[in-house]
Amino acid sequence: MALRIAILSFWHVHARGYAKQLTERSDCAIVAVWDELPDRGMRMAEQLNVPYFEDLQAVLSNPDVDAVVVNAPSSMHPEVIIAAADAGKHIFTEKVLALHTADAERIADAARRNGVKLTVSLPRLGDQKTMYAKAVVDQGLLGRITFVRMRLAHDGALPREGAPDGWLPAHFYDKSECGGGALIDLGCHPMAMVHHFLGMPASVSARFGYVTGREVEDNAVVTLSYPDGAMAVVEAGFASRHCPALVEIYGTEGCLLFGNQMEIRSSLLPSEPHSGWIRPDKLPPSLPAPIDQWADYVIYDKVPAITIEQGIALTQLMEAAYISAAEERIVELRPSAPQ
Repeated sequence: MALRIAILSFWHVHARGYAKQLTERSDCAIVAVWDELPDRGMRMAEQLNVPYFEDLQAVLSNPDVDAVVVNAPSSMHPEVIIAAADAGKHIFTEKVLALHTADAERIADAARRNGVKLTVSLPRLGDQKTMYAKAVVDQGLLGRITFVRMRLAHDGALPREGAPDGWLPAHFYDKSECGGGALIDLGCHPMAMVHHFLGMPASVSARFGYVTGREVEDNAVVTLSYPDGAMAVVEAGFASRHCPALVEIYGTEGCLLFGNQMEIRSSLLPSEPHSGWIRPDKLPPSLPAPIDQWADYVIYDKVPAITIEQGIALTQLMEAAYISAAEERIVELRPSAPQ
């Protein structure tokens, strides 16, 4: 029998994509929709040809629902996810897990307490370039890592033909729902990658810019400092056209760069037959999409590569960055090893 799934909100821009991915699987079936906005929920339920539930508890108490996909506003995650866990439903959620670390930990505790399988969408961790870079770092091929820089930005807040206010939905600039702007939406990906490579830093410092005058930042820079002297910089933006994702990893013996292409140079690699920069001719295969990892976890007990601990760590880093920007100070953390 197929895994029976309720979609909880179509607030997030990725919600339709998740619904499509699940309907393409023969072992999954979308059976219900709930949305905090009834008009949107009824419209999407009609498109999916499933019932719409106006009451969250009604859909969570439905014995015909095995699992849920949470695309609700980030500010609603504790309420929605903990209720789903307490109802015994397995949970896939769009990032971030929560806006505050204490809430992320409460969510994780609820999942463990109720024995439900919870996965956070962090797709960049399973990308083949990220996996190659992680192996290079872990094998020490760059020596001791000294500096990492990652930038991820797009033009979602900039006007274009047919979208004078940009192509992002207006609610992505609502601080009460999102908790922030470019950093918490886009910056979560490089932030999770930095943590994946280097672990939890000792301190976080952030500065925001407001290019288009929204309530939330559309330009962000975060500096992470580590006890051994290493540093990382995460950059995110909603106001940059034609901006490729860029990753730079520097060490005492070499560096690794990737965007559209990947290049590595290291004194620890054989100089022959290569000299200077090397472009890897083979990368590891990418992992399945996070929502497929979750479905395989629930149905076949295949443990996903994305852990709840990574979701909590991302929330902790985001919370520290927003405190730093708001209070114009460095926020100290308790450093930990990479995951």
